[in-house]
Amino acid sequence: MRTTALIGSAVSNTFRSKTRTILTILAIFVGAFTLTLTSGLGTGINAYLADTVSGVGASDAMTVTKPSEDAATLPGAGSDEPAEYDANAVDTGIPGQSVTAMTSDDIDTVEGVDGVLRVDAQRTITPDYVQFDDGTPYTATVGSLVPGQTTVLAAGAEPDADASELQVAIPVAYVEPLGFSSDDDAVGQTVTLAITDAERTQHTVEATVVGVTEEALASPTGQSILTNEALGDALFDLQSTGLTAEQADRYTSATVWFDPAATDDEIQVLKDNLADEGFTGTTIADQLGIVTTVIDGIVLVLNAFAIIALLAASFGIVNTLYMSVQERTREIGLMKAMGMGSGRVFTLFSLEAAFLGLLGSAIGVGIAMVAGSGISAAAADTLLADLPGLTLIAFDPVSVAAIILLVTGIAFLAGTFPAVRAARADPVESLRYE
Repeated sequence: MRTTALIGSAVSNTFRSKTRTILTILAIFVGAFTLTLTSGLGTGINAYLADTVSGVGASDAMTVTKPSEDAATLPGAGSDEPAEYDANAVDTGIPGQSVTAMTSDDIDTVEGVDGVLRVDAQRTITPDYVQFDDGTPYTATVGSLVPGQTTVLAAGAEPDADASELQVAIPVAYVEPLGFSSDDDAVGQTVTLAITDAERTQHTVEATVVGVTEEALASPTGQSILTNEALGDALFDLQSTGLTAEQADRYTSATVWFDPAATDDEIQVLKDNLADEGFTGTTIADQLGIVTTVIDGIVLVLNAFAIIALLAASFGIVNTLYMSVQERTREIGLMKAMGMGSGRVFTLFSLEAAFLGLLGSAIGVGIAMVAGSGISAAAADTLLADLPGLTLIAFDPVSVAAIILLVTGIAFLAGTFPAVRAARADPVESLRYE
């Protein structure tokens, strides 16, 4: 029997007992459906995290700070006792946490640590307000994008770090209050930023809006206006008016760049080297590691339930094919008597099992993709409306194909047991079977 004929025979034999076959396919369907949805859930959430991680920082960079010696005694940090005044302490904006301001000497020290490729000092800029035309001024904080960082955009583009023009990107929450009709309408307009110097003199700077940013998970820039380097320099210089060089030369943190190909062990060595110099290094993986670990753990548990369902379905396949072998004993004997080898008989029944798995998994995956897309669309407009850009359940073609192959493989393995029995059947005894 030719291979094509063997496959055709396997497919037609599968539907000899339609009720039993349909029940078996339904069992496989449940497992494939569940596995596809849980896999899509993990893919969607992890893709969202991957998109928003770039809003926190690049994967080959870490944030370096100089811990305050009295941080443990700050109110809100586990103690009600007041902390001693430290002229070099800088508030991080998180209750109970502060760091020691870094100076140019500290930046030079960090730059000399083995494993550091480049250091970018992070300045603190505190504008008074942002305003469009003669409209209402609104308070705002300033964020910045270091090379390699991105943010989620609702319109326009990110500020160009190399441009000499003063550029700014405003949060989507500021579009309507400032007086713009839409996100696209804001792009290209000119806004005014006010900032007060050390002598209590207020200065204003005009900048062009080049983009509108979405609020993104784990992104510190979500509700901050983003400036390019030229605008950041202009605001910082105005803010520093009246300060001595030593007073102006203070940084809350620094971004340290290291080899993108560095292993986890090499990154840990770099952190240890920084610690020896009195600094603390934190990577993006450190900041989001717990989040991704929890998500992966939840998806893993859900996938385990799907695998259990598939294992239960495999017993249904074994039962279906065992019953088929039993019912077709004389047929098997006749095929062998006519010259079909044991290998061909084994292949025939194995193909029947694989076809059951392929059919059940294809139906399960197809319906899961339709259901997942519907759930994602509904959730995006209701429960997840505050997380723009999140597709709750997303489907990766490679993962979908892998699920179909996995389920088909499980079905094939489940079918080997009855297939072996059929292959070993004695033709004479089989023909005598009543």
